[in-house]
Parts: sequence; structure tokens; C-alpha cells
Amino acid sequence: MSQPRRMPRHRAWSVLTAPVLLSLLAACSSAGGAAGSGDGAAARGAGTKGGSTSSASPTPTGPPGTLFDSFHYTGPDDPAFADHGWEVRDGAGGPGIKDTWSAAGASFPTDGAAQGGRVLQLRSSTDGTKQGTEQVEVQTTGARFLNGTYAARVYLSDKPGTGRNGDHVVQTFFPISPEDSSANYSELDYEYMANGGWGSVGPQLDTTSWFKADPPDRVTHALKQHLEGWHLMMITAVDGKVTYSLDGKDLFTSTGKYVAREKVDVHFSNWFIDLMPSLGAGRTWDMKVNWFYHKADEAVSQADVQKAVDGFYAAGTDYVNTLPGS
Repeated sequence: MSQPRRMPRHRAWSVLTAPVLLSLLAACSSAGGAAGSGDGAAARGAGTKGGSTSSASPTPTGPPGTLFDSFHYTGPDDPAFADHGWEVRDGAGGPGIKDTWSAAGASFPTDGAAQGGRVLQLRSSTDGTKQGTEQVEVQTTGARFLNGTYAARVYLSDKPGTGRNGDHVVQTFFPISPEDSSANYSELDYEYMANGGWGSVGPQLDTTSWFKADPPDRVTHALKQHLEGWHLMMITAVDGKVTYSLDGKDLFTSTGKYVAREKVDVHFSNWFIDLMPSLGAGRTWDMKVNWFYHKADEAVSQADVQKAVDGFYAAGTDYVNTLPGS
């Protein structure tokens, strides 16, 4: 059963650099790339990692209609992070515990279990009070995506890194319209609830396609399974249908009006459904994203997604963006 729709976001985002400057930087960066014959042969980025101002390589030229990011950044204030079209939420609104969004939970640590050794980490924390709660969300900017293949290698947690287990925490990956009130509202969700929520008993992974946010109009599927660890999450939106697959296994397909109808942003977030003061001292929950890949207007198999990603890593390419209009 699908949970009730999350409260409208009333987004208040912190944009880290001026949009005009970002577009100029992106254009200059793209001009320096070298062409490849396919995803696996995409041009090598020539940037030096670990620099004081930016850790990511310049934008290389790659196969048409492709975006890839390995999250090799020094932090959310790394100029390349914003230049590559990402931002951290730092403002008001829902879902979850309203007005508790914080940029402090986003970081880019090393991780020995990650391909390439680096991840985007989203750490949310709570002590059971609103004042002691911080949620975290990272999203793309500019609504650049619509049909095609969305893929991310994501680490899901079944228990907190510190403190007692039991929080109703939601770990998510989803493309969504920039505005909840849009006439062509679109949202395609992965939501993992290790301890359940909204009356359901976890663990539960919901895959949900939305037609309207308010009043809620969606179709959904629930996978009742513990999923702690790394997973390849994919959403394929082509030919009037949306298919969700996990580690190469199809979970759910929506059709008809339950497809993407306008350009969307991609979000990763980690948030709490409610407050649980009975759990006592503070808890921290970690979700990690190893990489994100999108191929516009094409259905790409899991094997071919992984082959393309392997090729980028082998070439030392941290970031590619050849989406139309980029």
C-alpha cells in the first residue's frame, strides 16, 4: 500500500553560485573536452583532485544525451558541485519534520566499498525533538531530465550509525517536477523505509509514479525486504511506460497517465516521517550515493549502464554532461 503523499515541499534552496556565472563556467569547461566513440570511451577529465577550490575534472565531451557524475567533490561549497548543476537544500517546508533541512548533512567522504572510492553521503540526525533534528536533501537544478534511463548506485541503511534503532526514516531517489502545483506534475519515487511508517511495518521499498500531488493521485508497489547495503536503482521512462528495477530485477511498471510529463529534477534525500523521543539519545542515519547516470530518451539495460559507468571510471572521468541544451 502506498503511503500518503508527502507534504508540498515549499522549496527554499541555497544556490551556491550565481546561475549566469555557472552557465559560463559550464560552457568554458565543455569546450575543453575531447570526443569519444561511446560511453565507455568518453573523454578523460584533466582536472586534479583534492585542489583547494575544486576536486572535479572539467566537463568532457561525451556521447550525446548523457549525464554522469561520480561525486568527486571536496564539499558542497566546491564550485564544481554547483557548476555541475547540484545544490543542497537548506530551508523550510516538508516532507518529514518541517523546517529542519540542513546542508550540514551533505559530504563527500572516501569509501572503500564505493566504485572509485568516493561517495555523496547524506546524514540525517535526530534526538526525537524538532530542535534536535536535521534532514538532508541534494538535487539537480534546472529541470534537465525527462524520458530515458535514470540510474544510481545507492547505499541504504537498516539501522542508525549511532543510537537506538526504530526511527521512521525515509531514504529516497526520485525525479520530480520543480513545482508541486504544475499542471503536468511528474514524480517517480524510490522510498526505502527500514522501519516502516504511516502505519506500515518495515522494511519496505515503495516504487511510486505520481500524476498529481494534491489531491494525491498515484500508483505504487511495495517490496517487503531488508535492503541494507549497495544497490543499483534504475528508472526507465520510455515509450509511454515507467519501469523500476533494483539490481537488474524489474519491480514495478506504470503506464497511462502515470509517466513523466514534463522536465524534472533528480533528488536524493534522507528524512524522518515523525519524531520518536522514546528512543532516547541522538541517532544518525546515513544514505550514500556512489554515482548517478542518465541517458536521455533511451532504455539502457543494467549491464550496459554498468559498462558505461565502468568506462568512465577507467578513463578517469568524474563528470559528463552532453544533455540537449546543456
